[in-house]
Amino acid sequence: MSEIADYYDLSRIRPEVQNVLNRVNELGRERFAGRAKAVDDDASFPVENYRDLADEGFLGLCIPEEFGGWGFSMSEYAMVGAEIGKYCGATALTFNMHNSSMAWSRFMFDMPNLTPEEKATFAPLRERQFRRAVAKKAIFSQPISEGGQNWTSKPNQTQCRKVEGGWKINGFKKFASLAGYCDYYTIVCTEVFEGQEPRHEDTMLFVVHKDTPGLSVKGEWDPLGMRGTNSRDLILKDVFVTADDLLMPRGIFNKTLPNWPHMMITLSPTYMGVAQGAYDFMVDYLKGKIPGQPPIDRRMYATKRIAVGKMYARLANMRALWWQAFGEAKGFPTKAEVLRMYAAQYNVMEGAAEMTSMAIRTCGGQSMLRSLPLERMYRDSRCGALMLPFTSEIMEDYLGVLALYEMDELDHAPGDEGGARNSLWRGDAGSGARAVR
Repeated sequence: MSEIADYYDLSRIRPEVQNVLNRVNELGRERFAGRAKAVDDDASFPVENYRDLADEGFLGLCIPEEFGGWGFSMSEYAMVGAEIGKYCGATALTFNMHNSSMAWSRFMFDMPNLTPEEKATFAPLRERQFRRAVAKKAIFSQPISEGGQNWTSKPNQTQCRKVEGGWKINGFKKFASLAGYCDYYTIVCTEVFEGQEPRHEDTMLFVVHKDTPGLSVKGEWDPLGMRGTNSRDLILKDVFVTADDLLMPRGIFNKTLPNWPHMMITLSPTYMGVAQGAYDFMVDYLKGKIPGQPPIDRRMYATKRIAVGKMYARLANMRALWWQAFGEAKGFPTKAEVLRMYAAQYNVMEGAAEMTSMAIRTCGGQSMLRSLPLERMYRDSRCGALMLPFTSEIMEDYLGVLALYEMDELDHAPGDEGGARNSLWRGDAGSGARAVR
């Protein structure tokens, strides 16, 4: 299995971050990899992996040091997620849901377009959230998808209405990862008012405890890949919340997220890790170094050596662009940085599927056996390209539109009639609600 020095310039990574990445690989080799098959076979949640991550302090990865966290940057978090993904894609993908909730509160709070009054209201909300994760080892989920519509195009169907003392939330979430296994759900919903159509600018975010009355988990989970995410349906029926349950104050999400677009590519580290894991397995397989398998050396075949060379070149290209894009992650990026971000997302999500497929072809028929991890990696890799808001098709459209049109032409670029470009970054116009969803 690869080490971080095989693909990162360690002189550009803080020593404390290197230590964490190395510890992830130790946990991966000793524990995560061995558990991955049972998690996949049973479509069960990787409870033991989360226990290990919590005990090691990883739930505070993106939380500022002043609150007891590690204060990792977005780029540093991405590297950790990718290392986990080498061993268990489902653990890495659900781990992102927790850390995204932490990252939203951390990085959006630091945005320069917030007023002192907004930050003063925001501060106690995020501190409460951070303390739960650090002191109580609370796990957060971030269900957004709702099924039946592209949530980048229309306001969330899950809605809240003002009532005495707070709000009541009604609706549902599809593919709610960690359903039944997290402590808190970050619920994105639309506040609705009598006589007014739902609007993106009325998006609200609440933190809802798993035992809140009216909250329930329904349905089965038996997918092709990422079977351990336990992404069942989350139903909300008259779930009561108060202002203390807000993830962030009213209006902050719409004001900040469009100007922090890298926040929406945090699914990609998982698939960067899956691609690396597939390559690593293939190399060890050809060397005859797979535990439990005959020590057969297959390196003498020219066809296999050529395939390995092609795969290394593809993987190196993917990681270089991906690492650069995360290194540029910040509020108010430039157009060039956003284009690189979209290209990185596209290359990783498409590349992971290509890498696992090529690895199976190169290793041969035996690698398709479910007793070996490559078959699972292949199925897991198929999920990345279809994950909203940045599916591969959406990325192709966004890259073409941003490359061919000036910023003041975007609203009139052909193909936007269905509203699928509501998650498109729009530069200085990004504070408008149209750029949020």
